[in-house]
Amino acid sequence: MTNIRDLAKMAGVSVTTVSRVLNNHPYVSEEKRNAVFDAIKQSNYQQNINAVHLSMGKTFLIGVVVPFIEHPYFYLLIKGMSVEALENNYKLVLIQTNYMESRELEAMQMLKQKQIDALIICSRKCDWQTVEEYLPYGPIILCEDTRGKNVPSTFVDHYKTFLFAFDYLFQKGHRKIGYCIGRRSGTNSKHREMAFKEFTANHHFPYEPDYIFNHCLHFEDGEQVIHRITQMIDPPTALLVTNDDVAAGIVMCAQNRNISIPGDLAIIGFNNQPIAKMMNITTIEIPLVDIGRKLFQQAIRQNSKLVYDEIPVKLIERKTV
Repeated sequence: MTNIRDLAKMAGVSVTTVSRVLNNHPYVSEEKRNAVFDAIKQSNYQQNINAVHLSMGKTFLIGVVVPFIEHPYFYLLIKGMSVEALENNYKLVLIQTNYMESRELEAMQMLKQKQIDALIICSRKCDWQTVEEYLPYGPIILCEDTRGKNVPSTFVDHYKTFLFAFDYLFQKGHRKIGYCIGRRSGTNSKHREMAFKEFTANHHFPYEPDYIFNHCLHFEDGEQVIHRITQMIDPPTALLVTNDDVAAGIVMCAQNRNISIPGDLAIIGFNNQPIAKMMNITTIEIPLVDIGRKLFQQAIRQNSKLVYDEIPVKLIERKTV
């Protein structure tokens, strides 16, 4: 295979000049640049990108860990990262884990082995000790509140957001309030549960574990929520639903069962996705595309100080409260 020494000989220039042309260096005469291009064309030279990246100490690849690629929440995060990757001449390597710890460890091994320049974890399964073991090998950025940890992040304060939403429902007259989440073991869900306990304690309400609905990820999961509510002797009158798709499923199923929204059950969704707009669902707007962009920017910053970037949210009032 032709190498740059062969190109230099064919073009009648130095190896340094060929290297400058291949790397778009500005200080090369037009005559020499054209001679190198002619040699490339004649020899059908193909640049070894792996060798180039090795010499530069960069792969221009950013790893992105998501549990589910097709979920709207993670899709919008990836969309924001993709915009930044394109603008900065990087590519994304998507690692879907299905919340399997082994797959998350594989992604961190890719960072250790220099297959990627940085790793963005959108929803974490591994414990902190494991993450900290991989920090010496390259940047790891998280989409959760990491204040107090040596890991940069872009995040929404779900503890503060849940307290705000609970108080909003309280002001609307609700005293029996529950919420829906994707998984109880996540960091964000632990903050939400802390907010739930504080809210009930502050108002001297009984803490009702049955008012927490787990495994709510998709539109069809709304049917299971309504089924459980109809089986309760003393059901909640309002729900925070951390996913607009699930909120829409709850609203649709409630209508089919003649449950009045918001008369019998008030609903607040999260993310302000198109389905929430279409179905007039009150929701907490989280700018997921912007969060994705910021996560990517944190990943490619070099030698920058540790940053915890908290993203503000906004209540969008519609017809379900």
